[in-house]
Amino acid sequence: MAGSLAAVPRSHRHGIMAFNLLRPIWRLLPLDISTRQRLQRGLFRVLPFLFRKHPGFKAFVQARQRGELWRGRGGALPEQDVQAVPLIDAEPLVSPPARLIAFYLPQFHPIPENDAWWGRGFTEWTNVVRGRPQFPGHYQPHLPGELGFYDLRVPEVMARQVELAKGYGIGGFAFYCYWFAGKSLLERPLEAYLDSSLDLPFCLCWANENWSRRWDGRDQEILIAQAHSPEDDLAFIARISKYLRDPRYIRVGGRPLLMVYRPALLPNPSETAKRWRLWCQQQGIGDLYLAYTQSFESEPPAAYGFDAAVEFPPNNSHPVDITKHIQGRDSRFAGTIYDWSIYPERSRHYEGCDYRRFRCVNPSWDNEARRPGRGAIFLGSTPSGYREWLENAIRDSQARIADPSERLVFVNAWNEWAEGAHLEPDQKYGYAYLQATRDALMRTQLESPETPVGAENPDAAAD
Repeated sequence: MAGSLAAVPRSHRHGIMAFNLLRPIWRLLPLDISTRQRLQRGLFRVLPFLFRKHPGFKAFVQARQRGELWRGRGGALPEQDVQAVPLIDAEPLVSPPARLIAFYLPQFHPIPENDAWWGRGFTEWTNVVRGRPQFPGHYQPHLPGELGFYDLRVPEVMARQVELAKGYGIGGFAFYCYWFAGKSLLERPLEAYLDSSLDLPFCLCWANENWSRRWDGRDQEILIAQAHSPEDDLAFIARISKYLRDPRYIRVGGRPLLMVYRPALLPNPSETAKRWRLWCQQQGIGDLYLAYTQSFESEPPAAYGFDAAVEFPPNNSHPVDITKHIQGRDSRFAGTIYDWSIYPERSRHYEGCDYRRFRCVNPSWDNEARRPGRGAIFLGSTPSGYREWLENAIRDSQARIADPSERLVFVNAWNEWAEGAHLEPDQKYGYAYLQATRDALMRTQLESPETPVGAENPDAAAD
């Protein structure tokens, strides 16, 4: 942007410089997807000259074209894959073309803090059952299939989750971990996993945001806050070191993979990365492979002292707003409806990147259950569309990444039920999205059989 200022009219140059100065502040604003996108579209309309090279501006222009498509349908929903797919009895895949890692939410058991904040017995299921359709054909609520309204305190639940994941080609779980200046929440399932004989690989993603009452609209009321400091950096890495040492822990080139949800919230992420790396080396764990989710930021990972970035759709992915084209909306609906089908379409022509970025896909997204009447709804998801998106993500990873241990593709998510993003079987589709996952792996595997993913050089083994 700075290099092109000479070609910009003088009246616009001050605006561009102001934009560059305000950009870091924008990234740190605690806004949900809908609010962020509404503000962004307003800026695109009012100040288009500032945003010509912004990736979201392309989507903004594209939205007009997609609007014509939806208008041509008369606001009606397209045909969807609605037939429930049954469970298969098949062996896990051998030598998959990529390692699929699904983000895993542990908030399916009560804890004292949630009892105090949301009412006794609160779990994620409390949100899930609140979902209501906001227009004809809107799929809500999302209700679980085989696993039911499970409780992660029951060992058999995770055992069955692992069995399903392995059978359908998932190569690992990325468990969210919650650490707040010395206090760890929702860690019981992860500790149980560590103590179990379950053999699915896993890694951690530190969800390092404050917790607020965002679900009921009171965003500014902080329930439990972060207090980042050098001392807290060391306390955190020491706390999770028992997981990093586990032989099942996912490694890239022999290095334990640790993800951070929002590194820009750290006072100095590069210094934090250095402290973690040094501590792990001194403790015999070895160097870390640090990655961050592009949930709000899109910086090269080196800016944070990290090794890689992970896409995190639908966050930070410039979705196309089709709200006004959907007929029959509840008159009280104040949320936003987006076109999910744009994602498999875009994946046919992935844009290049000059740093290591792992692809991520999602089966669907709809957080109406968390924000009744104000949710972000992504319309048009189908198992076949998800399969195409995943196939393209795998092919792209094969083309870009030579090291099989680094050929990772992420799925958002395994069990985000209140956000409508789950591979786990539900009452509407059955095992359709799991079957689509296995099909995508098998189809790409047949195209180009290669070295088994996860196979590493003997000298790269963990200490």
